[in-house]
Amino acid sequence: MGIEVFVLTAMPNYPKMKIFEGYRNDIFSSEVIDGIKVYRSWIYVSKSKSIVSRLLNYFSFVKSSFFCSIFVREKIDFILCESPPLFLGITAYLLSKLKKVKLIFNVSDLWPESAEKLGLVKNRLLLSMAYKLEKFLYNKSVLVSGQTMGIVENIKQRFPHKKTYWLKNGVDISLFDATKSTSDWREEMKFKDEDFIVYYGGLMGYAQAIEVILYAAEILRDKQSIKFVLLGSGPEKEKLLQLKEKLNLSNVYFFDLVQKKEMPIILNAIDTAIIPLKKLDLFKGAIPSKIFEILAMSKPILLGVEGEAKTLFIEQGNAGLAFEPENSKDLAAQILKLQENKNLSKQYGINGNKYVTKNFNRDIIAKDFYNEIIQL
Repeated sequence: MGIEVFVLTAMPNYPKMKIFEGYRNDIFSSEVIDGIKVYRSWIYVSKSKSIVSRLLNYFSFVKSSFFCSIFVREKIDFILCESPPLFLGITAYLLSKLKKVKLIFNVSDLWPESAEKLGLVKNRLLLSMAYKLEKFLYNKSVLVSGQTMGIVENIKQRFPHKKTYWLKNGVDISLFDATKSTSDWREEMKFKDEDFIVYYGGLMGYAQAIEVILYAAEILRDKQSIKFVLLGSGPEKEKLLQLKEKLNLSNVYFFDLVQKKEMPIILNAIDTAIIPLKKLDLFKGAIPSKIFEILAMSKPILLGVEGEAKTLFIEQGNAGLAFEPENSKDLAAQILKLQENKNLSKQYGINGNKYVTKNFNRDIIAKDFYNEIIQL
């Protein structure tokens, strides 16, 4: 039995399914990637942080993805909408009615709740409208899935009548395999074999509180073998670069984003990775997706996230050390523990690899979700 699913999202997430993805590109385009037909539509992008620019960003994709999808002729059975952006649910709902198919709503971040608690959206009228839209979209979906148990429990409490599902993140074990990945990245970047590389990779945004890494680097500036590598981009990157200059940190290195296929090479070259978030109750149900790839590469993590992530990967998985979110002194102390005990660091890496291979293998997750969809 086969099913066809359109995935309406601003980020590619489900390569094992036949999907429709809107993504930043030309007005409309399509291509086949690994046997999957991907449709792309235009999105407005601005460096401005104003609420107007954010709304233009959201609604440009809402509009362009809807008109792009009208010209998609393949038969489908479900539309899966990825949120955030929550407003994309408008497109998904209209498409579900137009094409007479069922809507599945996948929540990777509880928006607008997270935006409100982070202070990113303060306009009460906009927040009220967003909460009403959230309620409407959940009610119109045959299934509401969440990326973490915390998200699912939150939705269950507020919408007890809705069918929910924990669609956890996972990792492509075949791609992120330390036994198959060789790396001369250290040599290319002029790091020494004896350097202890502490890595952060991903979005450099407000929620990540990456300043804690730079302040920890300041504390450890006399430990010349400890190097901090920050790879990625985001709205806070310029501030972080300015902070590096202000603190005069010669032990911190910034790198731009690379293609995903290059990530195993880089991860194989590091010694440990930092996973930080702001110290907010909101994030006690968060599981940053970067954790899975790092652990699959047998690297220990330094986790600055409380709640569900700490329970899973530190207490159960024993895959690294935890530090208090936004506490640079605590982070510096945990870095030293790993740097001074190579055997402990290696064992954490081994533990993490076993844990994600058993519990977060993306192929198994996709198969289980497929079976759940069939039941609908």
